Amino acid sequence: MQWNWEQIGAAALDFIIKYGGKLLLCLIIFIIGRIILKFLLKITNVAIKKTTVSEQAIKFVQAIIKVAFYIFIALAVLSIFGVPTTQFVALFSAVGLALSLAIKETLANFAQGVIMMFSKPFQIGDYIEANGVEGTVKKIELVYTRLITPDNKNIMIPNGELTSAKIINYSAEPVRRLDLTFSIGYDDNIDEAKQLIKTIVSNHPLALKDPEPFFGVLEQGPSSIDITSRVWVKTENYWNLHFDLQEQIKKCFDEHNINIPYQQMDIHILDKKAN
Repeated sequence: MQWNWEQIGAAALDFIIKYGGKLLLCLIIFIIGRIILKFLLKITNVAIKKTTVSEQAIKFVQAIIKVAFYIFIALAVLSIFGVPTTQFVALFSAVGLALSLAIKETLANFAQGVIMMFSKPFQIGDYIEANGVEGTVKKIELVYTRLITPDNKNIMIPNGELTSAKIINYSAEPVRRLDLTFSIGYDDNIDEAKQLIKTIVSNHPLALKDPEPFFGVLEQGPSSIDITSRVWVKTENYWNLHFDLQEQIKKCFDEHNINIPYQQMDIHILDKKAN
């Protein structure tokens, strides 16, 4: 097979004359668009980082900008070559509507995930309680949030459920108040028991001195006097202090013969025959 180079050259020249200007215009639009895109991404990155949104939210916004840019470029190129873009817009709309109806629950969770990225009710590493479960936040995705329970269970919670649930974030603040109640018998000395509790708390290295701890009689119960202690502690030391105080105060009460009473009930038996 012999190539007719004259015909090929003529065809190439005709193609350049016919489409060269349009191709050059497309190239210019693409280059200018890339410059604008890079500028927009830089501005968006700087602006969003001044807020408190997560890194995932920044990446998500930048991804949306990139997708919108490439769709715009594609439509511009098609328009330059005379392809009617209204049909593509209608096609995209129909496909989008069909997808939204098919996966509306997933889209709802997705939308709530986006909202959570900006509102930031919790962060990775926080210990939270929500929707009847609790655990440490391992990963925040666009559809699900992953928790690890204290016994190492992996829980996936849809973001739609999280945003409508009451969320307790135990890690949000640097310090927490530890409230403990210790019961003593009615025959025991209240002042002595309070002083013993106060001494143990004051000498514990994890108990904060400011705010100052509080000690007082909480209740005169059916079978005991209940003394409460309210101690401030760093959040990461909460459970260590909890376990230590429970153990140390029990041992201290035993050494000083202060009773921790059991619940009791007085039963009166009436002898009807004697009447």
